[in-house]
Amino acid sequence: MRVDVLTLFPEMFEGVFGTSILGKAQTKGLVSLNAVNFRNYATNKHNTVDDTPYGGGGGMVLKPDPIFAAVEDVLDKRSKESAAASSKPPRIILMCPQGETFTQKKAEELVQEDHLIFICGHYEGYDERIREFLVTDELSIGDYVLTGGELPAMVAIDSVARLIPGVLGNETSAVTDSFSTGLLEYPHYTRPPEFRGMKVPDVLLSGHHLNIDAWRREQSLIRTLERRPDMLDTAELTEKERIWLDKLRSEMERTSE
Repeated sequence: MRVDVLTLFPEMFEGVFGTSILGKAQTKGLVSLNAVNFRNYATNKHNTVDDTPYGGGGGMVLKPDPIFAAVEDVLDKRSKESAAASSKPPRIILMCPQGETFTQKKAEELVQEDHLIFICGHYEGYDERIREFLVTDELSIGDYVLTGGELPAMVAIDSVARLIPGVLGNETSAVTDSFSTGLLEYPHYTRPPEFRGMKVPDVLLSGHHLNIDAWRREQSLIRTLERRPDMLDTAELTEKERIWLDKLRSEMERTSE
């Protein structure tokens, strides 16, 4: 996969792209991560990328021409890399508070792509023509506003890249993550088996894999019911699990009264 990020602050991505899991993924050749300063595509001597909004109002608006030119240059360079070129068009993603909320399901969708281009904005917003005629997706990481799109882009890129086969050392990690299964993940324990009087559940020390799997499934259900009951509405559950959860929910309600 190739990921290009259009930003006014490419230096913000140096540490993120060059260290930890993402740094190792690049070293392995599993993903190519590139930060592009779209100020370099401004057409005036002052390298201006923003202007006052038509109709008045506060703040400045990002101009369409530098961003269109930057995307076109990225696509042109990509097409010239014959070994990596793909006939599949890239997903061009605008990071903004108005976008679709980014989820694990969206990450699983985007990891199927060959090329992602993220656009990170600043100031009051984007010229609407960028939304209408350039981007394919608009994404938000939550109902709050940040100073720019760089941090949201980092979040989305990290979430997507870790799903690429070979990026994580343990290939089952991404499969059993919270949200990937439709439930929150079960509790984890490691050595020592007892610490300051706190013991690891006996079932995890039993070596009985069927019992361990059953315990982990039960714990995922309990944790989801306690912390994110809304997720149970769409989770794939057996009839037996639904009946058990209904009883557990009733017990929790009686206890809280």
